[in-house]
Amino acid sequence: MPDQKPLADRLGAENLRLLENIGVRLTVEVGRTEMTIRDLLRLSEGSVVELDRLAGDPLDVLVNGTPIAKGEVVMVGERFGIRFGQIIEPEKRAESL
Repeated sequence: MPDQKPLADRLGAENLRLLENIGVRLTVEVGRTEMTIRDLLRLSEGSVVELDRLAGDPLDVLVNGTPIAKGEVVMVGERFGIRFGQIIEPEKRAESL
């Protein structure tokens, strides 16, 4: 018996399989700030720069620069990891492009 799924669904699944092995860059952003070049040039070892986030605020998770989720830092053995919290809906992700 032939596949009863709509053609658009079948083609979408086939196209998704073609994309599955493409690498993307996942970034976790702790916060941001703006500063003058003068202040930037004055930074040295031990300098502290205040960011726009409070301690404990969820962090932004970005894929290729596009926000996709909020998360929190966790330890995975000796390394940092990210526990995903709120996932941004695809429609809202598209708005940020």
